[in-house]
Amino acid sequence: MTLPLNKPDYHGAGIVNLMATLINARGGQADVAELQQLPAAALDDARHLVLVVLDGLGSRWLTRHGAGSRLAGDMLGELTSVFPPTTASAITTFLTGDAPQQHGLTGWFTWLRELGCVMSVLPGTPRYGGVGYQAAGVDLATLLDHRPLSERLATPSTTVSPSWIARSDFNLAHLGRATLVPYKGLKQMFRRAARAIRRAREPGFFYLYWPGLDGIGHEHGMESEQAQAHFREIDIQYARFLRDIRGTDTRVLVSADHGHLDARPGDMVRLEDHPVLADSLAMPLCGEPRAAFCYLRPDRVETFTAYCREVLGERFDLYPSRALLDAGLFGTGEAHPRLAERIGDYTLIARGSNLIRERLPTEGEFQQIGVHGGLSDDELYVPLCLARA
Repeated sequence: MTLPLNKPDYHGAGIVNLMATLINARGGQADVAELQQLPAAALDDARHLVLVVLDGLGSRWLTRHGAGSRLAGDMLGELTSVFPPTTASAITTFLTGDAPQQHGLTGWFTWLRELGCVMSVLPGTPRYGGVGYQAAGVDLATLLDHRPLSERLATPSTTVSPSWIARSDFNLAHLGRATLVPYKGLKQMFRRAARAIRRAREPGFFYLYWPGLDGIGHEHGMESEQAQAHFREIDIQYARFLRDIRGTDTRVLVSADHGHLDARPGDMVRLEDHPVLADSLAMPLCGEPRAAFCYLRPDRVETFTAYCREVLGERFDLYPSRALLDAGLFGTGEAHPRLAERIGDYTLIARGSNLIRERLPTEGEFQQIGVHGGLSDDELYVPLCLARA
């Protein structure tokens, strides 16, 4: 069995290593190698460090569409995201410094055996709908048992987060000792961050998260004029932010959780159109439409694998999930105790711009154009930008 040639780098060229650099540069002690492109020693003389995460900004897209922009001009190179390269897995890496191998969140839909259901882990609701973690009496911080990034640093931290998710169960579970600064729009995000930097009495770390480009990419596609126009606005506000914090001895790093790939009409494989496949599953598909974790009925393994090979083989690669784990796609080192049960028996990884979707009775049609979670260059590679203010 040939494993994916394109895979995350956890040894010095990925977002996990970027976080190791930042942890060490702020007086902590990282568990993995620092970023080869940017070791902590290169940031030691900065009073403040800022990490801006632009959800959905792939490095290959930035190279194609960012000519002449300040962000492209500040780009040092590119990093790999994690597997799967998607918000639930990669943002958790930014918020903890850990790879999915350690934090154990493996996609938008994750089977949480301890809760007895497939969860939409970021909004915190069972896949079929219903109330969130807190309303259901679940202490998410205890359930996940993650160590927030702010608790790994020796300097104060500030998290600048969209007001509509700033106090969600997920965000609060990862806030730790950080000061929370909510905002209502792109311009306000940068303005409130600049004010916090200027008012800081001691060296600090500032984390800014902007989801707008990702949302536009899903709705209109990343190759759309809407996405390109929004990027131009981000670039304007980023340049203004650098001017606003001039003289504060701040290093500003910009990266992303993943990139996007635009799906075409006809790329969707709907599970209801493949009853043999559906009948082989013990649970709904988990993970992502471009990296689907499959839980099989014990008496349907041969039927399932043969069907995937003969009917879907030109559109998806099928791997035993354990083989992906052993090959290091989720990270290195000791695995989260529940990781193996959260990646199913087999994983379907999409080729091209294909995706696979199972629609539950409570769910609407899948209408996204920009998609991610697979291992194409557009999805896996994200930029590393650095500016000095």
